[in-house]
Amino acid sequence: MPKHRVLTEFGMGTSLCRRDYTQAAKRAVQDALWHNSINMAELFGFDKSAMQIDVAVAVQNPKALDCGGLAITLPRGQANMMAVKGGQNVTTPDTGETLVIATAAVEAFLPEQVGKWRQSG
Repeated sequence: MPKHRVLTEFGMGTSLCRRDYTQAAKRAVQDALWHNSINMAELFGFDKSAMQIDVAVAVQNPKALDCGGLAITLPRGQANMMAVKGGQNVTTPDTGETLVIATAAVEAFLPEQVGKWRQSG
């Protein structure tokens, strides 16, 4: 089904003590969502469940992410989660602890509306 992107948001999250990539990713997704109130579905006459939400989360160890657990972070829509290499690991010099930084890009799509709207005036 053709679709239109109606929202793009970005976020960052960290795991400062446990080196937990999934927790850092969850915080990054939540950070992106907190920047926006997604009400586009109602504007175009769709139920919020019709939205397709694509999320790309970047961490240094993508295989350590629980993408299924991340998908439940999204309050609505149909989630497509993708883990990619990125983000950052920072080693604390005095303790040797690794701090994990994750970044997330969240995109919301609705079914294509070409031909259903006309500009007036």
